[in-house]
Amino acid sequence: MARRSSRSRKRRRNRGRFGLLFKVLCLLALVVALTAGATVFFRVEQVVVTGNSRYTQEEIVEVTGIQQGDNLYGWNKFAIAQRLRETLPYIGEVSIRRALPSTVIITVVEWDAVARVEPPTAQELLELQGELDEETGESGDASSGDTSGDTSAPESGVTDVTAVAQQPWLISVKGKLLEQAAGSGSAISVTGLAALVPQAGTPLAVPQSQQARLDALLSLLGAMDEAGMTEDFSSIALGSTQMELRYLERYTVKLELGADFSYELQVISTVREDIEQKHGPEASGTMDLTQEDYQVVYSPG
Repeated sequence: MARRSSRSRKRRRNRGRFGLLFKVLCLLALVVALTAGATVFFRVEQVVVTGNSRYTQEEIVEVTGIQQGDNLYGWNKFAIAQRLRETLPYIGEVSIRRALPSTVIITVVEWDAVARVEPPTAQELLELQGELDEETGESGDASSGDTSGDTSAPESGVTDVTAVAQQPWLISVKGKLLEQAAGSGSAISVTGLAALVPQAGTPLAVPQSQQARLDALLSLLGAMDEAGMTEDFSSIALGSTQMELRYLERYTVKLELGADFSYELQVISTVREDIEQKHGPEASGTMDLTQEDYQVVYSPG
């Protein structure tokens, strides 16, 4: 009796194993059938582009490489989005979705040229070359033949100022290089940075000694954009610890490099309203927000 019971349990276990195997095989067969169906039936017949104004639909579709008759699932939408951002610099955000049975919908967000990074002056280039020489250990050692110092390249991989842009470059609010600037335009003029090996579609890169300035600039531009105040400023001069902004073409504003820019922009706007109530709508002068004992020091002029 015990033996028959043992055999019965074994048969049930075997049936359970074969049942699981059968389910797995059915699932695999279903996946293969669905894949084959997608390959045979879902073909691209139409590509729709929305959100574009600077680039035409034809330009965008050409960069994607998607053609009529392609398999609707035969390409990587994330790789295509990255290619669009790199090839067409003004494109910032990309969304690609498939609309069955045969349509690809591409939605793009095009960035504006918010700021213009000016090339360094001759004096700034000399100072920058000195910094690069110190970083690479070349200063003072080359003439003596002493090669014991650290001669490794800086993090930027740049060892001389020939890699610095000699023309102004337009950037987006997030610091993406868009193109060389033609004329002055309406973008905010930025000084105090040296663009290294600039290439449209890539992030703005600067010497390591200027990285804190770049971080502050991007934080400030983001705060301006969020507050809707980018058009209120015409220039930003970046220093090692502070910056100067030209505001409404009537005010010079001094800020600390590491300030809370969202808060400081609110302060600037509030102080301007107070000044103009007291001195009239054409008041001008300097707002200094870098003083330790005062939130703002205003000097008319």
